[in-house]
Amino acid sequence: MKKTALRIANILAFVWQLLPRRLRHLFIKGMMVLETRGPDAGQGLARAFMLEDAMLHVINERALVFGKTVHPKHRLIGYHDFFIQRIPQGASVLDVGCSYGAVARSVAKGCPDSRVLGIDYDAAKLESARQHPDTPPNLSYVVGDATKNADLPGGSWSVIILSNVLEHIVDRPGLLRALVASTHCDRLLIRVPYFERDWSVPMRKELGVNYYCDDDHKIEHTAAEFTAEMDRANLRIDEIIYRWGEIWATLTPK
Repeated sequence: MKKTALRIANILAFVWQLLPRRLRHLFIKGMMVLETRGPDAGQGLARAFMLEDAMLHVINERALVFGKTVHPKHRLIGYHDFFIQRIPQGASVLDVGCSYGAVARSVAKGCPDSRVLGIDYDAAKLESARQHPDTPPNLSYVVGDATKNADLPGGSWSVIILSNVLEHIVDRPGLLRALVASTHCDRLLIRVPYFERDWSVPMRKELGVNYYCDDDHKIEHTAAEFTAEMDRANLRIDEIIYRWGEIWATLTPK
């Protein structure tokens, strides 16, 4: 069904793009204007934000195709380097919620004397990660749900990475405390979306429109919320950076 829909979309796109670009764009903008007009400016603004969400979905799909299944943001915003530069020599690294393994792969390549293990509950994504042709020998993967202690790998791990993971969890301080207790880690490297990244985020919240980057998010932290949650998790913030609409932090157990 999806393949058929994509074939139809490609045919329609070919016909559509025979029209001059300026005419196409004027038509699309006109439809957006009509969709957002009305006596209630707030409702119109809410509808505009919904259109923006649809456009961002299309942009991200095209970005993944452009990047051959790896989103260009991995390369452009440089957050992989944030992790690599903060991993001590010879560290054992556990990448929690590693998904397709993009971060774990970069860390293993950037820290060749380290041992890196990626864990994720999605077996299909991990299988794709394992099949990646550029997988270094110091990297491995295991299927498991990090919110369940029984699924966590045994032994001690010196560094825990959580890259865009915490915002998907309901009890974030509880998960962090459990990870520290189970792994005896010395350092945690965390990346989460930043609520205060743009005026439109609190505006969306005020209007009752989705203001999360992902429908599965349970929170997108303000600076105060992040600090408070790390304190409840018994973690000390050694470094915090606000960049690209995200919070990047280095933490150690208290």
